[in-house]
Amino acid sequence: MTDFPPSDRNRVRRLPARAHYDADTIYPILDEALICHVGFVADGQPFVIPTIQARLGDTIILHGAKASRLLKHAAAGEPLCITCTIVDGLVLARSVFHHSMNYRSAVVFGRGRLAESAEEKWAALEAITEHVMPGRWADARLPNELEMNATSVVLVEIDEATAKVRSGPPGDDDEDYALPIWAGVLPSHLQFGAPLDDPKLGAGIEVPGYVGAFWRK
Repeated sequence: MTDFPPSDRNRVRRLPARAHYDADTIYPILDEALICHVGFVADGQPFVIPTIQARLGDTIILHGAKASRLLKHAAAGEPLCITCTIVDGLVLARSVFHHSMNYRSAVVFGRGRLAESAEEKWAALEAITEHVMPGRWADARLPNELEMNATSVVLVEIDEATAKVRSGPPGDDDEDYALPIWAGVLPSHLQFGAPLDDPKLGAGIEVPGYVGAFWRK
């Protein structure tokens, strides 16, 4: 793991006490978030695209159809900004001004390159699959040659990164603590329901243990 010293690009300027520049804080956020948002500029127009990501070491993996504008831009080595955000709770203060959220966010800067070798693409697609559902790669049909050829994989080396984290109770003004208004935190977490069988599922096929027992930290 690599830490990322503050620079003009990744330095947190608003509430800098919440900033973290260490991989031990940043990488778990990237790993927990189901999707990321990728920001880039093409022909003078900014775009922010939500997509699935995975991380291998100091590299973010993006994948999709070969016709994807995002992947073409990323594969050309143009600068990217990748963000992930996890909401941990609603912070309800006594005053509207001090309402907030508890959250963990990560912002990553880097440039991509196309995964050329079959080995790189295979490892990247396995990482993407396992990011979404650990255990699935070994259980499902793996991509065939036609599917591999239709898919682009871009590897984005992380040049700079930062995390911003808020936790804890509301921070009201001293004179507001005496107000007869409830204040506190409403915790939030991502929760999945019971698995629903595909209507075309064959008879006698049981829900895999890794699906039935799945939870996301």
